[in-house]
Amino acid sequence: MDRSQKEDTVAWTKQVLEDASTVVVTHYSGMTMAELTDLRSKLREAGGQFRVTKNRLTRRALEGSQKEGLTALFSGPTAIAISEDPVAAAKVAVNYAKDNDKLIILGGAFGEEILDVEGIRTLATLPSLDEIRAKMLSLIQTPATRIAGVLQAPAGQLARVMGAYSSSSGDADAA
Repeated sequence: MDRSQKEDTVAWTKQVLEDASTVVVTHYSGMTMAELTDLRSKLREAGGQFRVTKNRLTRRALEGSQKEGLTALFSGPTAIAISEDPVAAAKVAVNYAKDNDKLIILGGAFGEEILDVEGIRTLATLPSLDEIRAKMLSLIQTPATRIAGVLQAPAGQLARVMGAYSSSSGDADAA
């Protein structure tokens, strides 16, 4: 790789890391091409990417960026899982690492926040953007009468309590 190719790679990597909402740094030592292809396809389905990195060039791309804290993770056979969806890369990488001990999660970043392994695992447990949208859609599609009933229930209870109180006060005044 000549100097101009390295400069292009650094610029491209810098842009990818800045655009990604989530970055998961992994070691992939011992994974076969079939396993790497499987992981890449799962990430692609989730809207992410899995890229093997050149450590020296990636460290250079991280210099001066918001994710510069990741620099220490780039040694050995390193790859990154990235996505614009806040949890997609973490979810796919963590689930894949559960089934394949050759993929080791080292840490990552969520926005500007640098995360350790536990942070990535926690991020992976959150619902994805699509799951949140589906829940919101189901709430919107709930019949309006049911929503109105739920909203009016506290007011109705308050009215019944006030009515009961006023009728009991009226009985006391009459006596």
